[in-house]
Amino acid sequence: MNETLKRAISGVVYITLLLASILYSTESFFILFGLFLLISIYEFCSLVQVRKSFPIVLGILIYTIVLLVSFYRIETETFLKNNLQTTISLGININQLNLVLLVINLVVSIKCILFLFYDKIQSISSSSKYLYLLGYIILPFLFITKISFGIKGYNPKIIIGLFILIWTNDTFAYIVGKSIGKHKLFERISPKKTIEGFIGGIVFAVFAGFLISKFYIKANADISNKSILIWTIIAVLVGVIGTIGDLIESKFKRIAGVKDSGKIMPGHGGILDRLDSVIFVAPFVFLFYQILNYVS
Repeated sequence: MNETLKRAISGVVYITLLLASILYSTESFFILFGLFLLISIYEFCSLVQVRKSFPIVLGILIYTIVLLVSFYRIETETFLKNNLQTTISLGININQLNLVLLVINLVVSIKCILFLFYDKIQSISSSSKYLYLLGYIILPFLFITKISFGIKGYNPKIIIGLFILIWTNDTFAYIVGKSIGKHKLFERISPKKTIEGFIGGIVFAVFAGFLISKFYIKANADISNKSILIWTIIAVLVGVIGTIGDLIESKFKRIAGVKDSGKIMPGHGGILDRLDSVIFVAPFVFLFYQILNYVS
């Protein structure tokens, strides 16, 4: 089969599956990203040469427990009260849990950025491998699910909008870079990325953010300007931090001596190759939402 056709078909299948699961129900969204998490853990363990069984079990346990505590707490407490005839509190403050997970995630993200810029680091210690596994792979998937809930409950438009920004940034960074790109962005890690493409991706992502806030989110007239500002900031975060996430995954692959993180998507590589930007930017977008909620 022609490589371009193969790439197109697998891309369409991926986008269709993604959108269908997000739009169908909260549960289908959780299940798909749980599956993506499992595959990403497998691919990352292959990259850093870690045994896969324990990380996969750990990742699925953390993902499942945090989702149950975060999004099904009321239902769980009601079930316990009705069936055990007693008042049982889970004793967990969701905001405190989010804060702890976010701090861990951001600390590891900073470590990832230092890892990217330190040229002398060409190997990864065992402790760092598991730290990256937790803060670079597992926790970001939790924040992807939390972002989709915004402030007023599950809103598929938020996560779809985020993916549109990611795709827009990646697409136009490639187009602009290929057309007029002359200055390399980070040649030793990703030779094809250019500064012109990087800037072009952000510009078009900001424009996409404007269109999303204006025509897709469709905010009330009183808050339309605020919505535009919010999505503009998210677009900039996606352009800058998402690109850093892409570069970090490229460094992991360079150290491992492989082109792709996996082969599950013909023509595209692995799931981690498709989600490297969104998993790195997710905790920062969640932090932005928390700041916005606090200020409001």
